[in-house]
Amino acid sequence: MANLYTSEITLKVGLDENRVPEELTWSAQDGGINNEKAKAMLLSVWDSKNQESLKIDLWTKDMPVDEMKIFFHQTLVSLSDTFMKATQDEKMTATMKDFCEYFAEKLELKK
Repeated sequence: MANLYTSEITLKVGLDENRVPEELTWSAQDGGINNEKAKAMLLSVWDSKNQESLKIDLWTKDMPVDEMKIFFHQTLVSLSDTFMKATQDEKMTATMKDFCEYFAEKLELKK
């Protein structure tokens, strides 16, 4: 089956003289996103040939630690939802959600 359409997502990383990220921007034309700023990003891709996950984790040097904790918590919750959609494994999803609650509690993210 041939691809009838393609969609492109671009990431731009502005680096300082030590190659430390100072600015992150991303674009996704199909989603109406054009050069939106971000302070952190986590990207994972699956290498089926080698049966391994490849990842890029970047954050700008002005990303506050308190925001990073919230970002991680929200990412973990999102991964739990994605795991459920992909596997329909309700038991493990519940375990993952329990961990998300524990994570938020230990970091005092819940008010």
